[in-house]
Amino acid sequence: MGNETKQILIDDARRAGERVGLTSDEIIINGGKPLHGRIEVRGAKNLATKAMVAALLGTKPSVLRNVPNISDVRVVAGLLALHGVQITKGEEPGEFLLDPSNVESAHMADIDAHAGSSRIPILFCGPLLHRLGEAFIPDLGGCRIGDRPIDFHLDALREFGAVIVKEPRGISLTAPHGLKGANIELPYPSVGATEQVLLTAVLAEGQTELKNAAIEPEIIDLICILQKMGAIINVEPNRVIFIEGVEELGGYKHRAIFDRNEAASWAAAALATEGDVFVGGAKQEEMMTFLNVFRKVGGAFEVEDDGIRFYHPGGELVPVTIETDVHPGFMTDWQQPLVVALTKANGVSTIHETVYENRFGFTDALNKMGANIVVHKDGLHDYTRRVARRDFEQAAVITGPTPLVGAEIEVPDLRGGFSHLIAALTAKGQSKVTNVGIISRGYEDFIGKLTQLGADFIFEA
Repeated sequence: MGNETKQILIDDARRAGERVGLTSDEIIINGGKPLHGRIEVRGAKNLATKAMVAALLGTKPSVLRNVPNISDVRVVAGLLALHGVQITKGEEPGEFLLDPSNVESAHMADIDAHAGSSRIPILFCGPLLHRLGEAFIPDLGGCRIGDRPIDFHLDALREFGAVIVKEPRGISLTAPHGLKGANIELPYPSVGATEQVLLTAVLAEGQTELKNAAIEPEIIDLICILQKMGAIINVEPNRVIFIEGVEELGGYKHRAIFDRNEAASWAAAALATEGDVFVGGAKQEEMMTFLNVFRKVGGAFEVEDDGIRFYHPGGELVPVTIETDVHPGFMTDWQQPLVVALTKANGVSTIHETVYENRFGFTDALNKMGANIVVHKDGLHDYTRRVARRDFEQAAVITGPTPLVGAEIEVPDLRGGFSHLIAALTAKGQSKVTNVGIISRGYEDFIGKLTQLGADFIFEA
């Protein structure tokens, strides 16, 4: 890769990371207008970035299609560029060509410059240990929704034979004797830790057995990518995955699975604003659990070959009880946008958050706008529960209907931030929402999509 091209990618990633942290980005919304129209969702943030990392494992170039234009993707592109991966855009929009032929070590200071913008660096460890025999990860950033400890990742890497040294600026890893297959059981079916094991085990010597693995659609899509590269991976019942290490992997050609989190967010926006939104690219199979809850609340949907139409059919919304869980349960990323619609339901809804311990911070702003949401920081005991209670879980009780009024809001995190947009779109009067750069981490061109759907707003960057 030419030095000029490499520097452009690095600078682009750095600017993307800086933009996410800005508090001056703001949008002024005049609420009360239903959203109507069609928008398109591209590849999942939670797959595209991991698929880009997987390209590091190959000896040949890879082609990834349907990549969303979001800041997390730009950050990962910059990290790959730091390590010598050549990235060029393909003929179709959202197509990336990734050539790992000249992988090299990156300077610690350059990697550290990206530390606050993404949690993806931890997933570089396995591939870099295989390619270079060493890796470095800085202190990790991300949304303020809980601790998200990386102990699961580090414990798994140690099982493979990695030597880990914690330093003031981050963590250094080496593999003096190479990486060997291991028997690993995760304390919790963590998506990130499952990805770590997959990306490490495929080139490790011998067989790896992973118990209590995450099985989200994005995980299965990543497994499909690795299989295309030459990996041997068997997904067994009861969350068990067997990986037989191979000596070499090639490249892949793959179209990323759609972003079901973004699709659910726009569905919630349609319901909360009493609108009608067609989400192009959305698929029924990956959203079945969400669709069931959406219907129970009183929303309506129509599944078409090229997407799903979500709309408010009229009448009152119905309160529900939701327990977030790992797939195939109700995703934690789905509850935040849906909470806004639940403020319009006639009665009391309860959400048990079992995945993250601090994901109801966004409700403070909704209460400021007129909602009646009580957060129970120690959770609520409910003998009708289906999901096992966790010690740190919280619960939110939403009593409605409560009309929302405009207010000044600062976005706290990615999904909570989109919920604030929905609340402002629903509210009577004008709202100012600041720090909206965070939303660009996971929502491609959300400003353009708001325009397509007829929202009344002014955006100031």
